[in-house]
Amino acid sequence: MPVLNIAMIGSDELAREIAKATDQRDVHTYVHKEPGQNGPRILSIIRPAKYPERLRPFLNALSAARIGLMEITEVNATLGEALVAFASANLTKGIAVINPPQGEWVDEEQVKMLFNQAGLKDWTFGSTDGIQLRDTLYQHMDDISEQLSASAEAPLVLPIDQYFNVKGIGLVAIGYVQSGTVKVHDDVVLLPANGTGNAKSLQVMDDDVPVAVAGDRVGLALRNAKEEHLGSGTLLVRPAVEDKKTNTSIPLAVVAHHRSSMKLNRSPFQKRILAEGDVVHASVDLQFVVGRIASIDGEEMQVNWESPLFIRRENPEATLLAQLDSKPRIMGNAILTHIE
Repeated sequence: MPVLNIAMIGSDELAREIAKATDQRDVHTYVHKEPGQNGPRILSIIRPAKYPERLRPFLNALSAARIGLMEITEVNATLGEALVAFASANLTKGIAVINPPQGEWVDEEQVKMLFNQAGLKDWTFGSTDGIQLRDTLYQHMDDISEQLSASAEAPLVLPIDQYFNVKGIGLVAIGYVQSGTVKVHDDVVLLPANGTGNAKSLQVMDDDVPVAVAGDRVGLALRNAKEEHLGSGTLLVRPAVEDKKTNTSIPLAVVAHHRSSMKLNRSPFQKRILAEGDVVHASVDLQFVVGRIASIDGEEMQVNWESPLFIRRENPEATLLAQLDSKPRIMGNAILTHIE
């Protein structure tokens, strides 16, 4: 079942025009399913309900998503920050819906100019019609189908955001498959604890499934795993392989960064310049890790992380960087290089 995850800033009312509400916690989710040539195709909207007050749920939504959706009710600082965030997360495809309160007005040309300045010139503008928005989202899904397929074939990276014990089932971990595939009976490593476990069973959309792929939000029942090895920001990956008989060597899919080198791709709306000693927050693959700028040499910076930040070994995603006392809070993004 191909899934398109969509990060949304907007109202519950607009989200419900497009899809059915399924979970109403800090991050509200909405799902719409339609038949396709090769089986059901799913739109999954991820809406951080408490943004702009809370930034992390929005960053997590951006991390899980491939497409953006924004409802614009007024031109203000929150709009500017959201544009910066979508651009820094490289969500260059999306839909903007201008929908001011009754009796008020938003200048569409001004909004389009802001999108262009933020680096989101390829976003389209739509109406509040849920059917039309669904059609456009499915078109975006078709446009990035090769990207979605490639992500499913990459090494497994599965961040966990919830976990609990279920009577009769045991320890269950829930998260978005960021890349790769996980199957029933697969062995996994729980990072950063380096614990191990085995996929006893999988659930996607409340259905038992034999396999979950990139884009799926999966509930994974773990056999032979310890609850203390799970926590906020835990990543599940496949074990490393070292087989001397077949001369096979496959490392873990991610590299633990305690210290990184980076060149910040600064947002066009961000006037603040990072300085030595500054605290930054990194968001990548649903992790949220605090770091401090250790040194700056021209445009090159070195950052020390308070806890390990796991970066994909192959085709790493850009890491989104924020400062919670800045306006906007989003600084930009960077590709991090591991420092021994």
